[in-house]
Amino acid sequence: MAGSTAFGASSAIPRGKSAKSAILFFLCGGSSHIDMWDMKPDAPVEYRGEFRPIRTSAPEIRICEHLPLLAKQAHHFSLVNGVTDFGRATGDHHAGYYYNLTGHAPDETFRQQGNDRRPNPTDWPYMGCVIGARRPRHPKLPQVITLPFKPSLPPYTRPGQFAGRLGMEHDPFFIAGSREDPLRFTAPTLTLDASITPARMKDRRSLLETINNARRELDHTAAVRNYTSQQEMAFALLASSATAGAFDIAKETPATIERYGKTINGTSLLMARRLVEAGVPFTTVFWSENDEEVAKKCLSGGGWDTHGNNFGCLKENLLPEFDRCFSALVEDLHQRGLLDSTLLLVTSEMGRKPKVGDPRSGGRTGAGRDHWTACMSVVMAGGGIRGGQTYGKTDPHAEYPAENPIGPEDVTKTVYHAMGIENLEATDLQGRPYNLLEQGRVLAPLLS
Repeated sequence: MAGSTAFGASSAIPRGKSAKSAILFFLCGGSSHIDMWDMKPDAPVEYRGEFRPIRTSAPEIRICEHLPLLAKQAHHFSLVNGVTDFGRATGDHHAGYYYNLTGHAPDETFRQQGNDRRPNPTDWPYMGCVIGARRPRHPKLPQVITLPFKPSLPPYTRPGQFAGRLGMEHDPFFIAGSREDPLRFTAPTLTLDASITPARMKDRRSLLETINNARRELDHTAAVRNYTSQQEMAFALLASSATAGAFDIAKETPATIERYGKTINGTSLLMARRLVEAGVPFTTVFWSENDEEVAKKCLSGGGWDTHGNNFGCLKENLLPEFDRCFSALVEDLHQRGLLDSTLLLVTSEMGRKPKVGDPRSGGRTGAGRDHWTACMSVVMAGGGIRGGQTYGKTDPHAEYPAENPIGPEDVTKTVYHAMGIENLEATDLQGRPYNLLEQGRVLAPLLS
């Protein structure tokens, strides 16, 4: 069973200082492990594709030639190869999000409903929500922040990115970014019309309290209490003069903005660094999809779902932007003395099929890679992760784990450990105890 085996009786888990904050960078669509992190230059061309690996600042790590800036930062991060779904996922995006964001295998409803499956209040919680719920409350800001969008549009919002059974009060606070104006971020609950003065805001709050009191007389469910908690947080943020500065990346120097790149993904990572400085425990950056050029070129939703023209999309669009912004984040955190206390995680909902040729784009001639849940790669850095190493091994074609397979539950357990979250006991609405993640093991060799 995944996550039920240990590394061995002599393998002690290092227990250094816990990370203070975490940033999870999710490459929406399913990024290609074999073209980025787990390259197989000796495999037949129909597997290895067009790219070649290059040396990095870490002797043990080789990555794609189109990630030259990250190659200079490899001594700061570790690669986890051979992360597998053990056949438990369904191959669609919803299940991939859920498994990799919660550490829990998708239940039968994902097989029955596929990408129509909605988030449910009984879902297992997002790892960020668990951490936010267990860490001391931030005095001014939310515990968990998501930007620059919530993956997928309603009613098809991806499951796994919410607090689920922990309760709505632990849901991430959402900040919206704009592809057209990447330097501008807004939170719907933090953006006031110019005509709304603090006095008028108090009036609106009084009206809202009256409405909620009336609702309580009709409905005493936990959902109403949780909804009220979210409203209280929004009003507290609006009333706080200390809040606005954390969300204003215009205060950054032009050189810093340029280093991250004036793209929605670049500025989102820059915003995440600002939130780390402000002490927010967990920030999630979902790679902004809906890039029309990428969508057309890759037969995708505008992200990493490269069903067609995989190599052109990666080389010309996705990899240069990713290389620039993520290398900037690693470098920036290190230079500011924040990397050791900030855990970084780069993951996705799946890998890509190692054999080139997706039927929906014409097979080999379309040069696409289909979904592949049997293998993917994860990047971890900072926050007690020992950099410059590769953990996990796949077969010569990067199709399946070759030894000691790793599941998303193991990655999630490692994140919890690095963030100092050891007690995963919780109680449901009926007061019954349960464990937030029974499966999974801490990947001890990754820890310093």
